[in-house]
Amino acid sequence: MTTSKKKNLVIKGNKKIWSGRFSEPVSELVQRYTASVHFDQRLAEYDIQGSIAHAEMLSATGIISKKDLIAIKQGLEQIRNEIYNGEFIWLSELEDVHLNIEMRLTSLIGDAGKKMHTARSRNDQIATDIRLYLRFSIDDIIAHIKIMQKALLDLAEKHIDTVMPGFTHLQVAQPISFGHHLMAYFEMLKRDTERLVDCRKRLNKLPLGSAALAGTSYPINRRMVAKKLGFDGVCKNSLDAVSDRDFAIEFCACAALIMTHLSRLSEEFVLWMNPSFGFISLADRFCTGSSIMPQKKNPDVPELVRGKTGRVNGHLVALLTVMKAQPLAYNKDNQEDKEPIFDTIDTLNDTLRIYADMLTGINVNKDAMRNAAMHGYATATDFADYLVKKGLPFRDAHEVVAKAVRFAENKNLDLSKLTLPELKNFSRLVEKDIFMVLTLEGSIQSRDHIGGTAPSQVRIAIKQARKELL
Repeated sequence: MTTSKKKNLVIKGNKKIWSGRFSEPVSELVQRYTASVHFDQRLAEYDIQGSIAHAEMLSATGIISKKDLIAIKQGLEQIRNEIYNGEFIWLSELEDVHLNIEMRLTSLIGDAGKKMHTARSRNDQIATDIRLYLRFSIDDIIAHIKIMQKALLDLAEKHIDTVMPGFTHLQVAQPISFGHHLMAYFEMLKRDTERLVDCRKRLNKLPLGSAALAGTSYPINRRMVAKKLGFDGVCKNSLDAVSDRDFAIEFCACAALIMTHLSRLSEEFVLWMNPSFGFISLADRFCTGSSIMPQKKNPDVPELVRGKTGRVNGHLVALLTVMKAQPLAYNKDNQEDKEPIFDTIDTLNDTLRIYADMLTGINVNKDAMRNAAMHGYATATDFADYLVKKGLPFRDAHEVVAKAVRFAENKNLDLSKLTLPELKNFSRLVEKDIFMVLTLEGSIQSRDHIGGTAPSQVRIAIKQARKELL
């Protein structure tokens, strides 16, 4: 860093803006330990947006002159350009994003830059910055979720008639449509979007104007600032406004649920890629090989999604722990809120983007899925339902079919491969039409109701889902 650039920032040793109260400077270790600018500089754009709106309000209420406002806005625009072009010099001795921008502004426009912080504190300033940043991030994440949902719909539509085993306890339960299986994840992501929209409503309140904790004696207009920044209203209690991080915790909870859903799908992909299943293969760009075993194709991306889910869950716990014992109002502990939020956003965005792409590169082995559905007596429940429709109480039908399964198992045959006389030995109600019931397609098509796996219902669900994404 050149001497001239340092002069531009008007730095005098380690002197702080608040140093008048102290008899000795902060040690280099403490300065490094408490500085946040190396990570909170990503809030710069939102800090500038908030400062411009605040300055416009100060001018409108007569707290600063129009001349000062013009200088502040011009200075902040120059700083914005410097940051965008990678020319801005971030200094850890200025602690955070706010002071770095303020000191650079003062070096550019003089005393007018010192007036920008009138009627506010870094406490309400950072609370505003984070809310603006999270609001943008939520909108961005929702857009990525929709792209992934579309990829799910495209894949599901191709496999409406693809038969696979449905599992409970990871044991073959009943035959289902692979398209129906994929649509379950569409529903999870739909709920995830609804939670994010709900979270956004609660965070979209303006803290600025609460100052350090008690408000300010200046004749400010908080609603004016809220309107300029696109907030739905203002935080109604100054103590709560500067100390609240509920919105950040709620966001991380939403993110943890999204990652949990993607982790569940990842676990299935890992299982289905195993040769013992052989249901799918992923495109090579999402896999790696082994340094010692040349035959390996490892599903690294789904495995990493599982791992990164723990990372995001950890951020949620970290934020809860940061807040659990804080007295009102703001405390330095709150500086620890940003890195978990930032990493959660980065991890979630990257995961959603890569997942949307990965879904387009999945190759489905229909024969392997169908063959797997032929094992484990997947149509046993259909047999029981058949007997119930013939007049047998369900519990009795359950017992009859259980005995038939045991018999078929001893003969190493599927139920559909037993002869009519063999099946009639278990119930006199069995007729020739039983074989229609015991087929995989017959089983799937019989579940023709809202939420069922019948292909006709899956088509309806996909059509409705596409409308919802518009």
